[in-house]
Amino acid sequence: MNLRESARFAVGGVTANKMRSALTTLGILIGVAAVIILVAVGTGSSKAVADSISALGSNTLTVNASSTAGGGRGGGGLLAGLFGGAGAATGSTNNGTKSRNAQLTMEDARALTDKSQAPHVLGVAPVVSAQSVTATYEGASHSVNTFTGTTPAYLSIDNDSVTVGSAFTDADYTAHKRVALLGTTVAEDLAGGDGASIVGKAVLFNGKQFTVVGILSAKGSTGPQDSDDRVIAPATAVQDTLSGYGNLSSISVKASSSTTTTAAQNEVEAILDGRHHVSSSDRDYSVFSSSSILSAATSSSETFTVLLGAVAAISLLVGGIGVMNIMLVTVTERTREIGIRKAIGAQKADIVGQFLMEAVMLSIFGGVVGVVVGLIGSQFTIVGVEPVVAPYSVFLAFAVAVVTGLFFGLYPANRAASLRPIDALRYE
Repeated sequence: MNLRESARFAVGGVTANKMRSALTTLGILIGVAAVIILVAVGTGSSKAVADSISALGSNTLTVNASSTAGGGRGGGGLLAGLFGGAGAATGSTNNGTKSRNAQLTMEDARALTDKSQAPHVLGVAPVVSAQSVTATYEGASHSVNTFTGTTPAYLSIDNDSVTVGSAFTDADYTAHKRVALLGTTVAEDLAGGDGASIVGKAVLFNGKQFTVVGILSAKGSTGPQDSDDRVIAPATAVQDTLSGYGNLSSISVKASSSTTTTAAQNEVEAILDGRHHVSSSDRDYSVFSSSSILSAATSSSETFTVLLGAVAAISLLVGGIGVMNIMLVTVTERTREIGIRKAIGAQKADIVGQFLMEAVMLSIFGGVVGVVVGLIGSQFTIVGVEPVVAPYSVFLAFAVAVVTGLFFGLYPANRAASLRPIDALRYE
């Protein structure tokens, strides 16, 4: 019997009981769709994390005062340094001979701009943070999540841009001008609409008047934190009105390129070690690199995606068992038919080919529909994540579905082909 004849018999066998065939393919369908959708969710989650961290720049360093000795490249304050722009302003450290408060100062920031000592440092921006700031404008009020006082260099270091209006300048910083850049969330909440109408207007922050000179470009959300719920103003004006002239919250540093980040970090540590009279074993500050955080986050996200795919693959396994179960039932029901075919000359290969083809047809049909369902399902936001379809997951899920049909259909097909014609003809 040729392949066409085997296919004709297989189609007849599959369509003989449409409801049972449909339910059998449902297991494969669910498995394939689950693999595509869950891998897409994992990939989307990984992309969102990578985009959020990459927004900081792969060559960005953040220096925070460390609350414990031996801070080095680890320690607390990471999330504050990355996403809030604020680290621990003060803390206590013990270098073995005396205890003192950990602190970062304007002098520290200026020292990092010395090209002779830090040739790989492209830009430096001191950061001061005002806490519990409430903005009011024409009867509307908004509690600002992050209020950052810094220099104009901070915008390029933090990969920020101004979509409406203009950024404040070095002259504004030197003159202690009370000007501010608003994040989109703050601008929209105070002025309504896209918030653009607030540019050029006066806004009160804890009763202190600042003039809005621009609206910052949107950065989106980082987990539960809204990265656009922020205000940036000259550090001099913030210290005059909101934070006082205490220590810096952090220092943002930009390396000359992504390949010189490690060199720039070593230079920053060497300068601060000398100024703070500490060593790598008892540092009172921490230096964080966004590139290292991106690498760690990407690795974690990839592991998460693999786990999601593995869980979904269990559905395919269950679907394959369902195919084998139905094929065993089919062999039992058609024992007499098998006996007749073998009695009139059908070879073992013909019987194996027919039943194996039936199993593969069920798997292929379920796989095709599963791919369609998976692609459609990946177009919707799932648990707050925008899924990103990974092409490999589509091909892999479909290939596994076909292999599943072959694997789980082989035993029932061999069982059917192994029946003796006389026993099959006598079966009732």
